[in-house]
Amino acid sequence: METRELRYFVAVAEELHFGRAAQRLTIAQPPLSRAIQQLERRLGVVLLHRTTRAIALTDAGAVLLREARLALEAVEAAERRTRRAAADRPGVVLATKAGASRELLSKLLDAYAAEPFAIDVEVMLCGPGEPEGLLRNGHADVALLHRPYDTTSGLDTEDLHTEQQVAVLPAGHPLSTRSHLSMAEITDLPDLPLPRWPRRDGSYPDGPGPQVRDHTQLTQLIALGRACALMPESVRAQLRDEHAIVPVPDAPAVTTVIAWPPHSRSKAVADLVRSATRL
Repeated sequence: METRELRYFVAVAEELHFGRAAQRLTIAQPPLSRAIQQLERRLGVVLLHRTTRAIALTDAGAVLLREARLALEAVEAAERRTRRAAADRPGVVLATKAGASRELLSKLLDAYAAEPFAIDVEVMLCGPGEPEGLLRNGHADVALLHRPYDTTSGLDTEDLHTEQQVAVLPAGHPLSTRSHLSMAEITDLPDLPLPRWPRRDGSYPDGPGPQVRDHTQLTQLIALGRACALMPESVRAQLRDEHAIVPVPDAPAVTTVIAWPPHSRSKAVADLVRSATRL
């Protein structure tokens, strides 16, 4: 299969409309239809159910959509990393969630900068869930991720720090004086719903909580009494008097890991990982 065919198929599978897919690809519709038919003949499977009114993916088409996205992402990542390796000033790009692991990140950058072999580190501060995607698509060489919220399957990782989670509530809330709360209590507060973070495709899950995109927005909503949140215990250092923190003993622990692609042969990435594991 050619990458061109995979791009064509992904466009049709996502739009479920040949006209819109052709417009998105800036090509005419007839060659797009022929390319998909040729792909089906080559694979010996039907990828799309076609009627005069609608298009739907077959089971085989759903599998190819998932695999094609991964394949195209890998090709684009290879292109980005290759260009970066040829840059006049070599550097390493580290992605991390804004507002998370501040102390650890600061110590890591200082420790690495003190090494005689250190090169420039570009830090990409992003929203929740974004560092993993930036690492997988080649925009970043290494990332700080947080299990269980980030998925590390298919990546090489080293665990750096594990901490318990706490409930962050508005100061003065009736529950703010409790010695601890349970997960069941946190997820069932009618006046303080949990926030809804965007998925990788930009959509939001259903629910009563407010839609949030970053840590600053969330902490302000909590202070206004519009939401509560479950966060790693290290968030204490970043909050103000308008917030209250209550331990949640049965919440899953959060482990900060440093992650990188398993096929990476970058000396800079290896050196950065060694600096992190020595902290």
